[in-house]
Amino acid sequence: MATTYTPSHRTKKSPPRLSHGLPYLGHALEFARDPVGLLHKGRQQFGDIFSFSLMGKQVTVLTGPNANQAFFKAPDNQLSAREAYKFTIPIFGKGIAYDASPEIMSEQISFVFPAMREERMRTYAQFMTEEAQAYFDSWGNSGEIDLLCACNELTIFIAGRCLIGEEFRTHLTTEFAQLYHDIEGALHLLGFFWPYLPLPSFQRRDKARIRMVELIAEIVANRRNQGIETEDFLQTLIAAQYSDGTALSEDNITGLLLTLLFAGQHTSAVLAAWTGILLLQHPQHLPAILQEQQQVFGENPEISLSALGQLSHLESAIREAERMRPPLVMLMRQILEDFEYEDYMMPAGGLVMVSSAVSHRIPDVFPNPDRYDPSRFAPGREEHRQHRYALIGFGGGRHRCIGEAFAYQQVKVIWSILLQHFDLELVQASYEPNYTTWVVGPRQPCLVRYQRK
Repeated sequence: MATTYTPSHRTKKSPPRLSHGLPYLGHALEFARDPVGLLHKGRQQFGDIFSFSLMGKQVTVLTGPNANQAFFKAPDNQLSAREAYKFTIPIFGKGIAYDASPEIMSEQISFVFPAMREERMRTYAQFMTEEAQAYFDSWGNSGEIDLLCACNELTIFIAGRCLIGEEFRTHLTTEFAQLYHDIEGALHLLGFFWPYLPLPSFQRRDKARIRMVELIAEIVANRRNQGIETEDFLQTLIAAQYSDGTALSEDNITGLLLTLLFAGQHTSAVLAAWTGILLLQHPQHLPAILQEQQQVFGENPEISLSALGQLSHLESAIREAERMRPPLVMLMRQILEDFEYEDYMMPAGGLVMVSSAVSHRIPDVFPNPDRYDPSRFAPGREEHRQHRYALIGFGGGRHRCIGEAFAYQQVKVIWSILLQHFDLELVQASYEPNYTTWVVGPRQPCLVRYQRK
């Protein structure tokens, strides 16, 4: 368990350290090139806990379910996500998410809950299906596509329709997609430490956000002037008020929309791409999934929320993709008060990290961890339920991503339609992760060949 450091605990040790690396940079170059390789090396050398130097900061890495639990259960005034993720402020905006006080951030998170209610999820299933069917109808009868590009495009269309509304999806998605790309392009290692440097990627980010506020403001003004109310997340934010009665400004609304998009869109796209790649690499698991599709949709082809809930084989395949290729390979906190785990003490001022990419490959938790085996999540095995913090692709504890159900629903819709209507095969010999991006998808091009059934 994590406890606050007191003088009676002076005998606690510092975590073992990897070799010091370069002056000041520490392990920055290796971390930027292959962060998961570096973290695996540390675990193999030292076990559940170790540290390394990164740009003048000591980063302590916790691995394994017990260490993950200590990380996720630590109070915010000890391990702070808010301090660790201040690099997001130029994206989300002043006073939003990690730039807000804990009390205001809690209120902002509460604005999101209505968008994830069951009745909304039922509506989203319809929207997701319409968007996916229209997207795949444009493919023609055969060809090759970059699967990650396709999943990114489609999930942006779905997010636009479900979260921002029909008028946005109809008129503004193309421009929005480019703006979103410019904002996302600023998420890299330099941005984590120095998000305000005069770099071209940061300048594009700032211009894109200004334009995005303008687009959202036009929609908000039009709805307010015409008295339009719709069933989407934007409408929820338009109607939302803080506890003091203050309504959200257009800048606030844009920031919260971006917060939700960054929490879910790209991670969903990456999870969808890895789900398909891993399935196609291991085609012996496809017959059970195809049979399940026939059983669920054979007589009633409607892709409803209840139907999606019956796709247990497909859900296990998604879960295995989350385990083997988690979109977010690490989560960080800044240490505000000295933090202890077992016999070790981590002083205030450093960073502490957990890594799903490492924790998901521990043999004592997931036997034969490098083997693709969706049945490990089937009833009777459910390896991820042996410890609450074994599978952390969507975080854990009170900070667990509230959009997990939305992401899984989206991936189920995409792959249900693809598998029902296409024969698919991989074009390349291997599909490796691209660690140059914050959300780790397959390195491009990641080509898939398709033939309409």
